[in-house]
Amino acid sequence: MHDTAGDLVSVVVPVYNELAVLPAFYQRLDSALAEIAERAEILFVDDGSSDGGGAWLLALRERDPRVTVLELSRNYGKEVAVSAGLDHAAGDAVVLVDADLQDPPEMLPQFIAAWREGYDVVYGQRLSRAGESWLKVQSARLFYRVINRLSDVPIPRDAGDFRLLSRRAVDAVAELRESHRYMTGLFAWVGFPSKALPYARQPRQAGRSKWNYWRLWTLALEGITSFSAVPLKLATGLGVLTAGAALLYGLFMLVRTLLFGNPVPGYPSLIVVMLFLGGVQLICLGIIGEYLGRTYDETKRRPLYFLRGLHPRRGGPGA
Repeated sequence: MHDTAGDLVSVVVPVYNELAVLPAFYQRLDSALAEIAERAEILFVDDGSSDGGGAWLLALRERDPRVTVLELSRNYGKEVAVSAGLDHAAGDAVVLVDADLQDPPEMLPQFIAAWREGYDVVYGQRLSRAGESWLKVQSARLFYRVINRLSDVPIPRDAGDFRLLSRRAVDAVAELRESHRYMTGLFAWVGFPSKALPYARQPRQAGRSKWNYWRLWTLALEGITSFSAVPLKLATGLGVLTAGAALLYGLFMLVRTLLFGNPVPGYPSLIVVMLFLGGVQLICLGIIGEYLGRTYDETKRRPLYFLRGLHPRRGGPGA
């Protein structure tokens, strides 16, 4: 436990086409910040918004000296936007929160209190997900359970990016520069003492979610391939199992031919076997391709992002 009065708390907010909800979000965040003793900065990361949200944030910066606006050169996706925010956050503790108000900013004092107790990572754990479809809720639960079975690193269930990180945790995550980023897994991988704070997730206050099922599927693949090689081992096992079944079937056909002759029927079964083997091969090649593609991307060593503009807070270090 340590006294954090006088320390700086950075709040990182990735933003992509959230103009409809930004005023309400800022009002609630401002009220939450008024309840803590620490100094604060608010770092909005504009991930290539096209709805006028960037201009609104720049106008807000003129009114609030705590606000920094980080403009990315294009839309890179939330995982990279979060990474950019962590790179530029100066706080002794950094809080990550989305602007859609599904994750309540009012929990910020609770995060700070847990940090004061000595925890380096304090994350919100969803007890419920109001406003989301049954399919989305169940698929999310299934994903967390699958990835924990496959991954060597325990990844907290029903937890996203809504969390607080201490300075040493932020610095540790900053050293992980892989191109394919599953931030929830990276936060778990660096270790450090962690604490979960349960909460009920709320529906979006305005606008539409950017996470369609295809993007969620892609994120799930990122998580599994980034933290587990089990799918490759399963592909190997499936190949061995299929080869063994083919060998047994071949022996069966040999014995039957020697004992009863070969009347030549069996075209349907031959087609079924060929289709089955072809399907198994394509699945295994697909799994290998997912890992190979990610390895190819990592070897390029491209920067994670480029900035179009950086507008630091006017309050300076002592704000």
